[in-house]
Amino acid sequence: MNQNVRVVVANRPRLMRELVLETIAEHPDIQIVAELHNEEEIVHIVEGTHPDVLIIALDDSNTRPTICDTLLHRYPGLRILALAPERNRSILYWASIDIHSSPVEASQDGVLSALRNKDQYVGD
Repeated sequence: MNQNVRVVVANRPRLMRELVLETIAEHPDIQIVAELHNEEEIVHIVEGTHPDVLIIALDDSNTRPTICDTLLHRYPGLRILALAPERNRSILYWASIDIHSSPVEASQDGVLSALRNKDQYVGD
């Protein structure tokens, strides 16, 4: 069974938003959960609808939109598709984490050392 992809469409201009909506409408496995005309509502709508994908405008193709950092920090499972049709450019943003490991000596000293030396693991 196919699972629906939940999408919030918040890109501008209106014509681009309508083209995106028209394209998505042809695919029954993609569900529009909200369409925004006012980008100031994005955080509130994402918080309330929990979409899988947010589609936004890409104003500067050399810079990640600031809303990405806010939303991907709060909702790491979210994907953000930023579109810049006038430059024929699209970028997909998502968050990921790396899980690291390091052997710890199986002793009291090893455990205490692991607890105390947290700074050595940051950024590894």
